[in-house]
Amino acid sequence: MFARLAEQYRSVVHDLVLSLQALARCLQEQGQVASCYACGDGTHQSGVSFVADLGESHVVRFLVSDYGITWVESRNGMELLKLEGVDAIHELQRVAQQLQTKQVVVGLSPAASTAASAQRPEPVEVAS
Repeated sequence: MFARLAEQYRSVVHDLVLSLQALARCLQEQGQVASCYACGDGTHQSGVSFVADLGESHVVRFLVSDYGITWVESRNGMELLKLEGVDAIHELQRVAQQLQTKQVVVGLSPAASTAASAQRPEPVEVAS
């Protein structure tokens, strides 16, 4: 049972790495500041650090490591919100959807919007 759980967690981490890398690329293409760094190589990635500046000194950081999954939101260097586990993933999904909506509202052409949304991460389900 424990080996199966460990493999499921590695799979979740791998999916999160791919999704966060795609989200960072998409934000960068929109001219926003975002970075994503993965720890490990290939399919043996043990973690990821994603940071994005959402404007007006509003920064979000999403960390995945062997110790868990964390979402930290700050403004002007002061921590506003810290979530862990499933709550952190839900917040990441909410912000990704909000950014996608913002992209469409800004007035990108339908072709550019379609190309960008193709790179958008899909929701990641975590087994309870």
